[in-house]
Amino acid sequence: MSQQSTESVLTGVRNFRDVGGLPTADGRRVRPGVLFRSGHLAHATTEDADFLGGLGLHTVFDFRNSADQALEGPDVTLPGVRNVNIPLSDPADGAEFWQMVRDGELDQLRAILGDGLAADRMTRSYRTIIKERTAEHSRVLHSLAEDSVPALMHCAAGKDRAGLSIAVTLLALGVERPAIEADYLESNSPHRRYKVHRSEKSKAGMEPEVLELLSPLFDARAAYLDAAFATIDEVWGDVDTYLAQGLRISPETRTRLRDRLLEG
Repeated sequence: MSQQSTESVLTGVRNFRDVGGLPTADGRRVRPGVLFRSGHLAHATTEDADFLGGLGLHTVFDFRNSADQALEGPDVTLPGVRNVNIPLSDPADGAEFWQMVRDGELDQLRAILGDGLAADRMTRSYRTIIKERTAEHSRVLHSLAEDSVPALMHCAAGKDRAGLSIAVTLLALGVERPAIEADYLESNSPHRRYKVHRSEKSKAGMEPEVLELLSPLFDARAAYLDAAFATIDEVWGDVDTYLAQGLRISPETRTRLRDRLLEG
Protein backbone atom coordinates (compact mmCIF):
# COMPACT_ATOMS: atom_id res chain seq x y z
CA MET A 1 0.00 0.00 0.00
CA SER A 2 1.41 3.38 -0.96
CA GLN A 3 2.04 6.13 1.58
CA GLN A 4 -0.73 8.23 0.05
CA SER A 5 -3.30 5.45 0.15
CA THR A 6 -2.30 4.64 3.73
CA GLU A 7 -2.99 8.22 4.74
CA SER A 8 -6.38 8.12 3.06
CA VAL A 9 -7.26 4.97 5.03
CA LEU A 10 -6.47 6.43 8.45
CA THR A 11 -9.03 9.05 9.43
CA GLY A 12 -8.71 9.12 13.24
CA VAL A 13 -4.94 8.76 13.50
CA ARG A 14 -2.67 11.64 12.47
CA ASN A 15 0.89 11.65 11.23
CA PHE A 16 1.22 7.93 10.51
CA ARG A 17 4.07 6.65 8.41
CA ASP A 18 6.46 3.76 7.89
CA VAL A 19 10.08 4.85 8.23
CA GLY A 20 11.20 1.96 6.08
CA GLY A 21 13.50 2.77 3.18
CA LEU A 22 15.68 5.34 4.94
CA PRO A 23 19.33 4.75 4.00
CA THR A 24 22.18 4.03 6.40
CA ALA A 25 25.76 5.25 6.07
CA ASP A 26 26.95 1.73 5.17
CA GLY A 27 24.55 1.35 2.25
CA ARG A 28 21.74 -0.58 3.91
CA ARG A 29 18.16 0.59 4.38
CA VAL A 30 15.56 0.44 7.12
CA ARG A 31 13.37 -2.56 6.43
CA PRO A 32 9.79 -1.59 5.44
CA GLY A 33 7.04 -2.77 7.73
CA VAL A 34 9.04 -2.96 10.96
CA LEU A 35 9.07 0.58 12.36
CA PHE A 36 6.12 2.97 12.23
CA ARG A 37 5.38 6.35 13.80
CA SER A 38 2.17 8.28 14.37
CA GLY A 39 0.12 10.52 16.62
CA HIS A 40 -1.96 8.97 19.39
CA LEU A 41 -4.35 6.10 18.69
CA ALA A 42 -7.09 7.22 21.09
CA HIS A 43 -9.40 8.42 18.32
CA ALA A 44 -8.77 5.58 15.89
CA THR A 45 -11.90 4.52 14.04
CA THR A 46 -12.91 0.91 13.60
CA GLU A 47 -11.42 1.05 10.11
CA ASP A 48 -8.20 2.56 11.48
CA ALA A 49 -7.95 -0.21 14.06
CA ASP A 50 -8.50 -2.84 11.38
CA PHE A 51 -5.72 -1.33 9.27
CA LEU A 52 -3.30 -1.04 12.20
CA GLY A 53 -4.19 -4.56 13.30
CA GLY A 54 -3.18 -5.80 9.86
CA LEU A 55 0.37 -4.47 10.21
CA GLY A 56 1.45 -7.42 12.34
CA LEU A 57 2.56 -5.13 15.15
CA HIS A 58 4.25 -6.64 18.17
CA THR A 59 4.42 -3.48 20.31
CA VAL A 60 2.96 0.01 20.44
CA PHE A 61 5.18 2.42 22.36
CA ASP A 62 3.12 5.28 23.82
CA PHE A 63 5.32 8.16 25.01
CA ARG A 64 2.46 10.26 26.38
CA ASN A 65 2.22 11.17 30.05
CA SER A 66 -0.88 10.83 32.22
CA ALA A 67 -2.01 14.39 31.44
CA ASP A 68 -1.95 13.62 27.71
CA GLN A 69 -3.88 10.42 28.24
CA ALA A 70 -6.45 12.16 30.43
CA LEU A 71 -7.04 14.71 27.67
CA GLU A 72 -7.22 12.41 24.64
CA GLY A 73 -8.00 9.04 26.20
CA PRO A 74 -6.21 5.68 26.07
CA ASP A 75 -5.12 4.06 22.84
CA VAL A 76 -7.53 1.72 21.14
CA THR A 77 -6.88 -1.92 21.89
CA LEU A 78 -5.33 -3.83 19.01
CA PRO A 79 -5.73 -7.59 19.47
CA GLY A 80 -2.47 -9.38 20.11
CA VAL A 81 -0.46 -6.16 20.31
CA ARG A 82 1.49 -5.19 23.43
CA ASN A 83 1.01 -1.59 24.59
CA VAL A 84 3.97 -0.10 26.45
CA ASN A 85 3.64 3.34 28.05
CA ILE A 86 6.99 5.09 28.54
CA PRO A 87 6.31 8.75 29.41
CA LEU A 88 8.97 11.10 28.09
CA SER A 89 7.68 14.22 29.81
CA ASP A 90 6.38 15.14 33.25
CA PRO A 91 2.60 15.03 33.79
CA ALA A 92 2.66 18.41 35.52
CA ASP A 93 4.31 19.94 32.47
CA GLY A 94 1.74 18.21 30.29
CA ALA A 95 -1.18 19.56 32.28
CA GLU A 96 0.22 23.11 32.14
CA PHE A 97 0.91 22.78 28.42
CA TRP A 98 -2.57 21.62 27.48
CA GLN A 99 -4.22 24.21 29.73
CA MET A 100 -2.29 26.89 27.89
CA VAL A 101 -3.12 25.47 24.46
CA ARG A 102 -6.81 24.92 25.17
CA ASP A 103 -7.69 27.80 27.49
CA GLY A 104 -4.95 30.45 27.31
CA GLU A 105 -6.05 34.05 26.83
CA LEU A 106 -4.28 36.29 24.35
CA ASP A 107 -2.32 38.30 26.91
CA GLN A 108 -1.19 35.10 28.62
CA LEU A 109 -0.13 33.52 25.35
CA ARG A 110 1.76 36.64 24.30
CA ALA A 111 3.66 36.65 27.60
CA ILE A 112 4.49 32.94 27.53
CA LEU A 113 4.98 32.30 23.82
CA GLY A 114 5.66 35.63 22.10
CA ASP A 115 9.01 37.03 20.94
CA GLY A 116 10.53 33.62 20.26
CA LEU A 117 9.67 32.15 23.66
CA ALA A 118 7.60 29.32 22.15
CA ALA A 119 10.50 28.16 19.97
CA ASP A 120 12.87 28.48 22.93
CA ARG A 121 10.50 26.32 24.96
CA MET A 122 10.56 23.61 22.30
CA THR A 123 14.35 23.72 21.96
CA ARG A 124 14.79 23.31 25.72
CA SER A 125 12.33 20.43 25.69
CA TYR A 126 14.27 18.56 23.02
CA ARG A 127 17.54 19.09 24.87
CA THR A 128 16.00 17.93 28.15
CA ILE A 129 14.57 14.75 26.68
CA ILE A 130 17.95 13.79 25.22
CA LYS A 131 19.84 14.53 28.46
CA GLU A 132 17.35 13.23 31.01
CA ARG A 133 15.48 10.40 29.31
CA THR A 134 18.42 8.11 28.59
CA ALA A 135 16.93 5.24 30.63
CA GLU A 136 13.70 5.42 28.65
CA HIS A 137 15.45 5.50 25.28
CA SER A 138 17.70 2.65 26.39
CA ARG A 139 14.63 0.61 27.26
CA VAL A 140 13.12 1.24 23.83
CA LEU A 141 16.27 0.23 21.94
CA HIS A 142 16.81 -2.89 24.02
CA SER A 143 13.17 -3.87 23.45
CA LEU A 144 13.50 -3.40 19.69
CA ALA A 145 16.69 -5.46 19.64
CA GLU A 146 15.09 -8.33 21.52
CA ASP A 147 11.49 -8.93 20.46
CA SER A 148 9.37 -5.82 19.97
CA VAL A 149 9.17 -5.50 16.19
CA PRO A 150 7.23 -4.61 14.19
CA ALA A 151 6.73 -1.56 16.40
CA LEU A 152 4.74 1.66 16.30
CA MET A 153 5.98 4.69 18.27
CA HIS A 154 3.66 7.55 19.09
CA CYS A 155 3.05 10.44 21.48
CA ALA A 156 0.23 12.99 21.17
CA ALA A 157 1.04 14.61 17.83
CA GLY A 158 3.67 12.07 16.78
CA LYS A 159 6.16 14.90 16.30
CA ASP A 160 8.31 15.60 19.38
CA ARG A 161 8.62 12.70 21.81
CA ALA A 162 7.94 10.09 19.14
CA GLY A 163 10.08 12.09 16.72
CA LEU A 164 13.04 12.03 19.09
CA SER A 165 12.60 8.33 19.86
CA ILE A 166 12.50 7.56 16.15
CA ALA A 167 15.59 9.77 15.66
CA VAL A 168 17.49 7.96 18.43
CA THR A 169 16.54 4.61 16.92
CA LEU A 170 17.63 5.70 13.46
CA LEU A 171 20.95 6.98 14.82
CA ALA A 172 21.54 3.56 16.37
CA LEU A 173 20.82 1.98 13.00
CA GLY A 174 23.39 4.17 11.28
CA VAL A 175 20.98 6.44 9.42
CA GLU A 176 22.63 9.80 8.83
CA ARG A 177 21.27 13.01 10.26
CA PRO A 178 20.01 14.62 7.02
CA ALA A 179 17.79 11.60 6.30
CA ILE A 180 16.50 11.60 9.89
CA GLU A 181 15.72 15.30 9.61
CA ALA A 182 13.89 14.87 6.31
CA ASP A 183 11.63 12.24 7.86
CA TYR A 184 11.08 14.40 10.94
CA LEU A 185 10.00 17.40 8.85
CA GLU A 186 7.31 15.31 7.16
CA SER A 187 5.23 16.04 10.27
CA ASN A 188 4.66 19.55 8.90
CA SER A 189 2.44 18.29 6.08
CA PRO A 190 -1.02 19.85 6.59
CA HIS A 191 -2.80 16.49 6.68
CA ARG A 192 -0.38 15.23 9.35
CA ARG A 193 -0.35 18.16 11.77
CA TYR A 194 -1.99 17.87 15.15
CA LYS A 195 -5.47 19.43 15.17
CA VAL A 196 -5.45 22.18 17.78
CA HIS A 197 -8.68 22.51 19.74
CA ARG A 198 -9.54 25.53 21.87
CA SER A 199 -12.09 25.42 24.66
CA GLU A 200 -14.98 27.83 25.10
CA LYS A 201 -13.32 29.14 28.25
CA SER A 202 -10.98 31.33 26.20
CA LYS A 203 -12.41 34.53 24.83
CA ALA A 204 -9.65 34.59 22.21
CA GLY A 205 -10.82 31.32 20.67
CA MET A 206 -9.15 30.52 17.37
CA GLU A 207 -8.14 34.08 16.52
CA PRO A 208 -5.29 34.29 13.97
CA GLU A 209 -2.86 35.71 16.53
CA VAL A 210 -3.62 32.84 18.90
CA LEU A 211 -2.85 30.29 16.19
CA GLU A 212 0.32 32.18 15.26
CA LEU A 213 1.50 32.15 18.87
CA LEU A 214 0.75 28.43 19.23
CA SER A 215 2.25 27.48 15.88
CA PRO A 216 5.87 26.95 17.07
CA LEU A 217 4.60 24.37 19.56
CA PHE A 218 3.12 22.26 16.78
CA ASP A 219 5.74 22.86 14.08
CA ALA A 220 8.46 20.37 13.27
CA ARG A 221 11.46 22.65 12.95
CA ALA A 222 14.94 21.60 11.94
CA ALA A 223 16.29 23.82 14.71
CA TYR A 224 14.54 21.69 17.34
CA LEU A 225 16.04 18.45 16.07
CA ASP A 226 19.41 20.14 15.58
CA ALA A 227 19.32 21.08 19.26
CA ALA A 228 18.84 17.42 20.16
CA PHE A 229 21.77 16.39 17.96
CA ALA A 230 23.89 19.21 19.40
CA THR A 231 23.10 17.98 22.91
CA ILE A 232 24.38 14.52 22.03
CA ASP A 233 27.60 16.03 20.71
CA GLU A 234 28.03 18.40 23.66
CA VAL A 235 27.35 15.85 26.41
CA TRP A 236 28.79 12.67 24.94
CA GLY A 237 31.02 13.83 22.08
CA ASP A 238 29.53 11.63 19.37
CA VAL A 239 26.71 9.21 18.62
CA ASP A 240 28.69 6.05 19.37
CA THR A 241 29.60 7.28 22.86
CA TYR A 242 26.03 8.44 23.45
CA LEU A 243 24.72 4.99 22.59
CA ALA A 244 27.40 3.12 24.55
CA GLN A 245 27.64 5.29 27.68
CA GLY A 246 24.39 7.26 27.70
CA LEU A 247 22.03 4.49 26.64
CA ARG A 248 24.14 1.47 27.67
CA ILE A 249 23.77 -0.14 24.27
CA SER A 250 26.44 -2.80 23.80
CA PRO A 251 27.93 -3.59 20.38
CA GLU A 252 26.10 -6.91 20.48
CA THR A 253 22.75 -5.22 21.14
CA ARG A 254 23.38 -2.74 18.36
CA THR A 255 24.14 -5.59 15.97
CA ARG A 256 20.88 -7.36 16.92
CA LEU A 257 19.01 -4.10 16.47
CA ARG A 258 20.41 -3.63 12.99
CA ASP A 259 19.75 -7.24 12.04
CA ARG A 260 16.09 -6.84 13.03
CA LEU A 261 15.43 -3.46 11.47
CA LEU A 262 17.69 -3.25 8.43
CA GLU A 263 17.70 -4.97 5.07
CA GLY A 264 20.60 -5.46 2.71
